[in-house]
Amino acid sequence: MGLVTGACLAEMGNDVLCLDVDPRKIEILDNGGIPIHEPGLDVVVARNVAAGRLHFTTDVERAVAHGTIQFIAVGTPPDEDGSADLQYVLAAARNIGRLMTDYKVIVDKSTVPVGTADKVKAAVADELAKRGSDARFAVVSNPEFLKEGAAVDDFMRPDRIIVGAEDEQAILLMRALYAPFQRNHERLVVMDVRSAELTKYAANAMLATRISFMNELALLAEKMGADIEQVRQGIGSDVRIGTHFLYAGCGYGGSCFPKDVKALIKTAAGEGQHLKVLQAVEDANDAQKLVLVDKITRRFGQDLKGKHFALWGLAFKPNTDDMREATSRVVLKELFDRGATVTAYDPVAMDEAKRIFGDEPRLAYAANPNAALEGADALVIVTEWKEFRSPDFDRIKGTLKTPVIFDGRNLYNPELVKQTGLDYQSIGRA
Repeated sequence: MGLVTGACLAEMGNDVLCLDVDPRKIEILDNGGIPIHEPGLDVVVARNVAAGRLHFTTDVERAVAHGTIQFIAVGTPPDEDGSADLQYVLAAARNIGRLMTDYKVIVDKSTVPVGTADKVKAAVADELAKRGSDARFAVVSNPEFLKEGAAVDDFMRPDRIIVGAEDEQAILLMRALYAPFQRNHERLVVMDVRSAELTKYAANAMLATRISFMNELALLAEKMGADIEQVRQGIGSDVRIGTHFLYAGCGYGGSCFPKDVKALIKTAAGEGQHLKVLQAVEDANDAQKLVLVDKITRRFGQDLKGKHFALWGLAFKPNTDDMREATSRVVLKELFDRGATVTAYDPVAMDEAKRIFGDEPRLAYAANPNAALEGADALVIVTEWKEFRSPDFDRIKGTLKTPVIFDGRNLYNPELVKQTGLDYQSIGRA
């Protein structure tokens, strides 16, 4: 998110300096590389580096001196109790307070709990007081709404830009900064800081709720002989509901939904409120990640010793190499625990899988989807990459020892697959 923000702001003519405390990442960027997989980001970064508008550093003092607007875009990983860990946010705030010499607008871009802006303000004020500085500053909440895999496009063409602020000068500067991204109509919404902080969590919680709701309906549809894909089309045509985030599957993952749902539940508990619906959303998602394994064990039994599976997809969703909270990790662990071995293929996430699983002897990697099928008893599909959408079903049937596909993303027409002689087991379709 930080790199996308910096690159896209530079694209609009701003002079941007990106700071990271990890020298390895800065070295990659200085050498023309990109430390994450995000479609289109490499082109934007390269263009703006060449134009002299985008720079990278590990020098905190240089970064604080560089700009009036200071974006904090560090990670907020879940703590052991599910709450967001703010140590990196507050460390960044203290660095700004320790080194600033003139007016700064300090922007919380990270996803943070309600009340974080107050903590940032206190941290900066404390550092200023330590050195007797009367430098002015404002703290703004400007949550990001970027989808991994489409982050550049989301930033350049935002649905909305949320700015939580009370300082009039800060609001004026934020309006000027985002003006090039909303030339055809106003997308910037100014609100109080705490409302802006809650808006981010509320948005992700709502989307996660839609996914878990459809996944629970899918399980019911299977038992009742209905087709969740037809149900999806039926309810999605209602303009009050819409078509987005209604796809049943094998659970959501990634760096946002799981973490933010947990954090919002924890935040509410701190206020003495139990978010019953959101707790159910999380529980349903945890259970949904096991649905593919349940289908596999019903077909092959609980003891999978001697069984070998092809697995298509490791990333939590297409167009990213992010495997945080990915369903593939749950599926692989369950298969390994039952004695199975796996050959996996993913277009971009295999290096990340190797980092996570290390020298796991039960896991091999294939150069392409068809190579993963060799010697496999069945095919398991976890991520809906485009290159999986139109496979050669006859080849799949001829290669697998047992002609069965476990599809966690409902990629195919069941009748079409059935005609090829494959046993096709998807989600929510009898």
